[in-house]
Amino acid sequence: MSLQRAISAIYPPQCITCKALVASDFGLCPACWRDTPFITGLVCDKCGCPLPGEPELQGEAAAICDDCLRVARPWAQGRAAMLYDGNARRMILALKHGDRMELARPAGKWLRQAAEPILVPGMVVVPVPLHWWRMVRRKYNQSALLAAALAKAAQLEHCPDALIRSRNTGSQEGRGREDRFHNVRGAFQLHPRRGKRINGRPVLLVDDVMTSGATLAAAAEALLAGGAAEVSVLSLARVAKEA
Repeated sequence: MSLQRAISAIYPPQCITCKALVASDFGLCPACWRDTPFITGLVCDKCGCPLPGEPELQGEAAAICDDCLRVARPWAQGRAAMLYDGNARRMILALKHGDRMELARPAGKWLRQAAEPILVPGMVVVPVPLHWWRMVRRKYNQSALLAAALAKAAQLEHCPDALIRSRNTGSQEGRGREDRFHNVRGAFQLHPRRGKRINGRPVLLVDDVMTSGATLAAAAEALLAGGAAEVSVLSLARVAKEA
């Protein structure tokens, strides 16, 4: 018996959320899979939220949701792997606040699948950064973990420190739409030593959750001001409608 088979016999693979036995490592059991709202079908070309209609129409003309029609987006295209609800919400909170860093590994594959239509050759993957004080408290940036896993799965270059969060914007939770945009305006800037890796190249900006899009917009504007040819965005989850 090989070492790997022996380890699997002693420690059989478990569901990443409920610990039920599964067929392979870093998988979801059938119940948790059904409770994870993966986004499929026709989606908004700007943010990735699901839309009514047939996906075949997406190739003819880009479908845009009401939010993205009302609010100008500085990025070119956007996608999300799942809706921020059910088991998706539990996994993201566990990754973000529960030190479940291993969840980034399967998330990278889900992000890769969601991002497939917007990936282009030479694209650089960049995470939304944390302010240094929050980084000290949390010890890791969940968006950087997701970006690294995606870059590996898609075989793209990863530049984890391309952006700097120059001021502590605090949490966006509980803020209205206008306040969210005001709170993060001008909060990001390109790292002074990373301009050559970004200049003239397409960038894929990665975050864990998109709500209003304010944080992604501010970060995308900083990348474009720093010389990026184009910015697209990708989130693990999308809040489809704000409360």
